Amino acid sequence: MTTKNIALLAGGFTGEYEVSLNSAKNIANNLDKAKYNVYTILVNRDRWFYEDESDRVDVDKNDFSITIKGEKIKFDFAFITIHGTPGEDGKMQGYLDMLGVPYNTCDVTTSAISMNKAYTKTIVHGIHGLNTAKSIRLFKNDGHDIGSIASSLKFPLFIKPNNGGSSVGMSKVYSAAELPDALHKAFNEDNEILVEEFIKGREFSRGIARLHGKVTVLPATEIISSKDFFDYEAKYTAGVTKEVTPADLTHAKDAESAEIITEVYLRLNCRGMARVDFILQENTNDFYFIEINTTPGQSSNSLIPQQVRAAGMSVADFYGELIEGAI
Repeated sequence: MTTKNIALLAGGFTGEYEVSLNSAKNIANNLDKAKYNVYTILVNRDRWFYEDESDRVDVDKNDFSITIKGEKIKFDFAFITIHGTPGEDGKMQGYLDMLGVPYNTCDVTTSAISMNKAYTKTIVHGIHGLNTAKSIRLFKNDGHDIGSIASSLKFPLFIKPNNGGSSVGMSKVYSAAELPDALHKAFNEDNEILVEEFIKGREFSRGIARLHGKVTVLPATEIISSKDFFDYEAKYTAGVTKEVTPADLTHAKDAESAEIITEVYLRLNCRGMARVDFILQENTNDFYFIEINTTPGQSSNSLIPQQVRAAGMSVADFYGELIEGAI
């Protein structure tokens, strides 16, 4: 059996650079050494490089290769674990497509669309049982009339960057007076932002992947935060958030959410693994779609690894199957 050369792409251009490095570490530790030679490639704005002990070896972008001690190494596969741009928004996928290198994520179109929360909501609209919060999309260069925003949506409101992969730049506001600061904060992260009605209820996140040719929904995780909402601090600070996997859901609600998530995955033409965040609204128990994440975090305590273990699978087999399925 020949071992395959895997480029594990990490880093990126966003505030989630460090999170991506943790994801890469966990993936590298879990890939079968007998089957795969794993090279972690760090991607930032200035250079793409492989750290060989103390040496930094630049990637030849003409053919996506590195040369170590005179030996040219070409990659059979790219495992992308860059959160945000350029790994989650289709840019890296387009580059790899042009070179004919297979990868683990959605294709260019799906990656670009699903990175845009407003476009995603438009595409998944109409799936049976799926609701989306009422929202307005704003662009940085346009004028923003606080009065018309306040009159067309019900407070409290969520303000978030439309293309942010992480929870940076998000605010929850309770009155029109708080809107200007919140808009400013979100526009610092993105030229396009979403203002949407806050849906009160239990928050969940659920992974899905095509494994052995079959779409497989992983067990759900309930996210119970001691903070008002699941922001960057709640996401990455120990002890702020409690995660329960598998979530305490009735059999009917579990099955219904799996069905809706499968439909979202198929309708967006996803590949590899993705994670859908949703809320079951208080009192109605209706399913509200928050967003889909096509390059979900993979550090050892991230949601997908938790869910894979809860499903009785080994994380190593799961990652291996993502590679084999894509090749």
